[in-house]
Amino acid sequence: MPEQPTVVLVGTLDTKGSEYAFVRRRLADAGVATLVVDTGVLGEPAIEADVSRAEVAVAGGADLASLVEAGDRGAAVAAMAEGAAVVVQRLYAEGRCAGALALGGTGGTSLAARAFADLPLGLPKVIVSTAASGDTSAYVGESDLILIPSVTDVAGVNRISARILANAAAAVAGMVAAPAPQVDDAKPLIGASMFGVTTPCVTEARRLLENLGYEVLVFHMTGTGGRTLERLIADGWLAGVLDVTTTELADELVGGVFSAGPARLTAAAAAGVPQVVSVGALDMVNFGPKDTVPARFADRNLYVHNASVTLMRTTAQECAELGRRVATRLAGSGATIFLPLGGVSAIATPGGPFHDAAADQALFDAIRSTVDDTIEVVERPEDVNDPAFAAAMVDRLHAQVRK
Repeated sequence: MPEQPTVVLVGTLDTKGSEYAFVRRRLADAGVATLVVDTGVLGEPAIEADVSRAEVAVAGGADLASLVEAGDRGAAVAAMAEGAAVVVQRLYAEGRCAGALALGGTGGTSLAARAFADLPLGLPKVIVSTAASGDTSAYVGESDLILIPSVTDVAGVNRISARILANAAAAVAGMVAAPAPQVDDAKPLIGASMFGVTTPCVTEARRLLENLGYEVLVFHMTGTGGRTLERLIADGWLAGVLDVTTTELADELVGGVFSAGPARLTAAAAAGVPQVVSVGALDMVNFGPKDTVPARFADRNLYVHNASVTLMRTTAQECAELGRRVATRLAGSGATIFLPLGGVSAIATPGGPFHDAAADQALFDAIRSTVDDTIEVVERPEDVNDPAFAAAMVDRLHAQVRK
């Protein structure tokens, strides 16, 4: 990056011009250069841009005059979002984007989130947004995007918004000026999937892998965690995957809150990345507080994990389908599937609230009968959190990575 870091400001200069002028001044006062990208369409820009709206439209495969004439705000936002993404990526490739900042309501947040989505992990990316509360997954996705609540609408600089915008500018200035952390990037990376009920297994596996010279990235399987793991695999970050916890498939099947979608368990095969997989926490579907569990599940085996999370035991029928999905998604991958015959989670062992031998058997039988001849199935007598089970998975993954 240049000696003076540059922050790219992306926004609609027809409606938010004064706000962008304010943060541009604040960044300049902090010794940070800026490049302003105009994504407005309808009104005249209130301040001058470094990258014009016409350039952004062309980058998005559109014509600005046509967008203006059509008067379709949704179509205009979509086109300008794609164009802004292209422009921001170009600026980053040219070494002119040490960080990115945007301001806006739901439309502006959606546009900027798309523009920043392809920037690398670790590059500062911040949006001051009216939507920075509640479910922000549509904006953040699998990125490290930071959303700062705007408190008031982004509609002028006043005694409240001035402080919020100044703080955002100061935060970004600090991020782009801070020296990069010293990290050992020579170690091969392993991605591991974990849940509270599989923590002992992954903790022991991480210890063993680190002793073997790996660096381990652990992901919490809350939907976003699984999608992030799949993205990092696809992007070529990982030398191997220790996918202990495949619980998100249960939420996808039954309708829980932690689904990672139909791409879960598919990236490693496509990328040719070694993977060792287990069925950790496929005994459960996740919901919020108990009173949010759908009424149709009132008679099911429910377990209050904490005030915010209620777990529901998967049935034998559901487990059979989950087994088929695991095997089907891994088809042709050369993966190894480990089956913990003593229990698939910390609460599914004998005497535990989710112990259900028939459901576990249905899960295991479906995997056995569905896997193709590229998949190895290893059956172990331990439960998933037994240190011996973790060690066996690590040994197999290490062998695959070395091979």
